Amino acid sequence: MRTLFYILFSVFFISCSAAKYKPLKINGVSFVASRHAIDSTHTKPVVNVNANAAAIMPFGFIRDINHPEIIHNTDRQWFGETRAGAKQYIEALHKEHIEVMIKPQIWVSHGVFTGLLEMNSEADWKVFETSYSNFILEYAELAEELNVEVFCIGTELETFVKNRPEYWHQLIKSIRSVYTGKLTYAANWDEFWRTPFWAELDYIGIDAYFPVSDMQTPSIEDCLKGWEKHKMGLKEFSEKLNRPIVFTEFGYRSVDYSGKEPWRYDRSMTSVNLEAQSNATQALFEAVWDEEWFAGGYLWKWFIKHHDAGGMKDNQFTPQNKPVEQIIKVRYQE
Repeated sequence: MRTLFYILFSVFFISCSAAKYKPLKINGVSFVASRHAIDSTHTKPVVNVNANAAAIMPFGFIRDINHPEIIHNTDRQWFGETRAGAKQYIEALHKEHIEVMIKPQIWVSHGVFTGLLEMNSEADWKVFETSYSNFILEYAELAEELNVEVFCIGTELETFVKNRPEYWHQLIKSIRSVYTGKLTYAANWDEFWRTPFWAELDYIGIDAYFPVSDMQTPSIEDCLKGWEKHKMGLKEFSEKLNRPIVFTEFGYRSVDYSGKEPWRYDRSMTSVNLEAQSNATQALFEAVWDEEWFAGGYLWKWFIKHHDAGGMKDNQFTPQNKPVEQIIKVRYQE
């Protein structure tokens, strides 16, 4: 009898050992900074949509794309954009067992695209690099202090990365010296192929605004066809680098042609198309969420005052109080 027990136990143990470990998907939201501190009334809606993760986004500000100084953590910023605010948000989310990614971001005056940041001289580059390191390391230290699960070292900074690759390699070493969690970088959807330091990070991070449909109201089927031209390259890239891919941002506006240029947020797009947002989002989940190379993502974007956010007349990215919210809730429960 004892021999039979050991045989059965051994078979069970071997079969379990052979099974590939599959980590939980990051079912995340991008938790937008506010003027105010948060409490359970702001975090419960995140729990209610079945999210298990949230990105917190402190900000630094630059006067223009050639200016080398980043202003950050000042009393002129909104509370949620500062170190104290990020800390309070993280602690509140952790209380709800929501894992956190700190994703420090730069805002250039007038909303100029951060991917164009480029200094005019070597001296300015040096000043800018020092300023950026101070900004990033401040939040890397906070991430370590609060046992934050993921830290993002930058967001959509293609020209900076292209021009100063050695700086980035050194920056990653500096971050690793103060932070022991997982690292990623938020590359734009058309930038990540050229990012030179993925092997030094834990996740390939992509702001996933891939074009998937030219239709005014894209169908799920049309968006799935649109994903076919992206999926194989993503899979091969992940396997080549032996790193999972995480969508550091993903989402669609509730607007006509939402799948055509999903990165657009200009005010010239005034229509409201809730079906377009729902279909494009459903297709994204069906296309990539169950793939082994895919680690999950952070929905763009989620405002802290849930009851006041979004709604049936809103044409922006947030899914809050729109039909797409139920699609997300169902997927995030699986």
